Amino acid sequence: MSKATHPLKLPLSIKKAAQRLAKEDGVSLNQWIAVAVAEKVGVVETTADFFKQRAATATGKGMMKFLRGAPNAAPEAEDKLR
Repeated sequence: MSKATHPLKLPLSIKKAAQRLAKEDGVSLNQWIAVAVAEKVGVVETTADFFKQRAATATGKGMMKFLRGAPNAAPEAEDKLR
C-alpha cells in the first residue's frame, strides 16, 4: 500500500476529541484519522452509487404518482417565493 503524507490542521477541540477517541481505541491518532477518513469515503461513495441506481430506474410516471399524494394546501409563508 502506498502512503502519502498530508499536513492536517484541525481545530484544537476536534484534535483533542480525536486524540481521546484514538486512545480509547488503542491506536495512534494518525491511524484513527485514516480509518475515520476511509469510513467517510465509503459512506459517500455508497450513497452516490445508491442514488445513481435509483435515478437510472426513475420514471416520470412514478414521480406523478408521488406528487398526487401531496396535500392540496397553500404553502406556508416561509415556503413562498419572494
